[in-house]
Amino acid sequence: MSRLYSDIFTSRKPDESGDLTRLKPKFVCEQVNFWYGPKQALFDLNLTILEKSVLALIGPSGCGKSTFIRMLNRMNDLIDGTRTEGKINLDGKDIYAPEVNLVDLRRRVGMVFQKSNPFPKTVYENVVYGPRVAGIRDRAQLDYTVERCLKQAALWDEVKDRLNHSALDLSGGQQQRLCIARSLATDPEVLLMDEPASALDPIATARIEELIRELRERYTIVIVTHNMQQAARVSDWTAFFYMGELVECGRTEQVFTNPKESRTEDYVTGKFG
Repeated sequence: MSRLYSDIFTSRKPDESGDLTRLKPKFVCEQVNFWYGPKQALFDLNLTILEKSVLALIGPSGCGKSTFIRMLNRMNDLIDGTRTEGKINLDGKDIYAPEVNLVDLRRRVGMVFQKSNPFPKTVYENVVYGPRVAGIRDRAQLDYTVERCLKQAALWDEVKDRLNHSALDLSGGQQQRLCIARSLATDPEVLLMDEPASALDPIATARIEELIRELRERYTIVIVTHNMQQAARVSDWTAFFYMGELVECGRTEQVFTNPKESRTEDYVTGKFG
């Protein structure tokens, strides 16, 4: 076992990740290719993402991690000149089929970005933004949603007396957890996280990591991270991307301590990246 990660895995409880072999596929990606104009960014990607588990996407900058995660809720559709080939099935249905409702897809597949982006509104209004857009007006229901989601995001005790204060007054770590609560308010099935802790201090990062471990009991989570130790700590599965290709995907402990591909070993041991 690699010394770089032995302490992380030996300190885990034996059943911490549960029996992942019994989980059902949430996303199934088949022969996925993607272009930004004439430049191809992803090549023949095949990957299955299991429900109620955490998949970490690792790899050097520019290798296609963020491109891929944004394909899972079609955020790349907002960029002119992009093109997608292949299939990405969510619960057995192709999310790139013409009849797919993008609003519904993005409700089911929420996203948290690298930099926290709370709206310039109150804490309360940030959380209820999605439900309000969906037409929910009942105050009792909105109040319940705010408390539920802030508790899920481990933020309720810190802001319950500040719900009518500006979200911009919160610390960076609190703002990021508020953005997670806002994503949870639409009752998603999948939560995409693109470098959610990269701009945070170590204490706030630890809170986000703890939150990820708790949320996987209810949600499918896909996280992009450059922090190898973070990937090892929070994920059940790890996928290594390099130059637009999926090089290897497997149980996190296997990928970090006994990788099948030499390029994976070189990356996780710091020989490049």
